[in-house]
Amino acid sequence: MARFLFPTEYYDSTYSIDFEKYYRLGYRGVIFDIDNTLVPHNAMHDQRSRALFKRLKEIGFKFCFVSNNKEPRVKSFNDEVNGCYVYKAGKPKTRGFREAMKKMGTSTRNTIFVGDQLYTDIWGANNARLHSILVKQIDKKEEIQIVLKRIIEKPFIWFWLHVLHHKMKTAPTKKTSSSKH
Repeated sequence: MARFLFPTEYYDSTYSIDFEKYYRLGYRGVIFDIDNTLVPHNAMHDQRSRALFKRLKEIGFKFCFVSNNKEPRVKSFNDEVNGCYVYKAGKPKTRGFREAMKKMGTSTRNTIFVGDQLYTDIWGANNARLHSILVKQIDKKEEIQIVLKRIIEKPFIWFWLHVLHHKMKTAPTKKTSSSKH
């Protein structure tokens, strides 16, 4: 099997990732894909994404958006949260990932990548030798070329989960205290 397509980890959502844990482990930079990783395709920030980037800054992370999209989309998405960005990144080529690390002042040893597609995001992050995190897509409504890629991705994800016995990670459940009557 094509190991370069296998993520280091797989989460049900970007918003389930314990970024505090990664900071404790020594990571200092996070590279994100945008569409269907953080928000639905072509959407701008919502409450959840704004809260995430506020939290990342409070933790001490630097972050950068790496997208194959054109500059107006990527710049406008970045401007609201003041990270850095690379547009027309050419994923899965490594140029965009290297440029992002240079902008953040990080290296392959202390940078993680979060994205929703195997053939662009995870392949590129793995080629750049990053800790790669695959997340489930946010919205099923996508352009036809992405829908076709997702069909081809399914056997790889199935193999990674069922044959290699990896687990999809979810947000930790919050413990609630039960009141006694």
